[in-house]
Amino acid sequence: QVQLVESGGGLVQAGGSLRLSCRASGRSISTYGMGWFRQAAGKEREFVAAISWSGGRIYYADSVKGRFTISRDNAENTVYLQMNSLKPEDTAVYYCAGRQASYSGAYYYQVRQYDYWGQGTQVTVSS
Repeated sequence: QVQLVESGGGLVQAGGSLRLSCRASGRSISTYGMGWFRQAAGKEREFVAAISWSGGRIYYADSVKGRFTISRDNAENTVYLQMNSLKPEDTAVYYCAGRQASYSGAYYYQVRQYDYWGQGTQVTVSS
């Protein structure tokens, strides 16, 4: 069983930056595909970014491409989401997700593809 804990959320002005962290415990995530999702109030959870276990393949939602960067440190069992040029529409609860990957280059961008989820961290961007 894997436990995921997000941190780093908060309140920031538009144009600012935040760095989210997702620390895993219980087992190594070095062979896991990992992702970030977000859910704004009254909306469905949506994909933000995904990374393969090797870190060699990365995929972003169009809405964050060029502004957000996903990365991972398998030695630290941690995944990161660097968020720059934040906009009010980025306001949401951000969730980290993980699943055992079928091969080193696999990444996943659908909610139903993930087995493990963190509790979420709130990101609020003021205008």
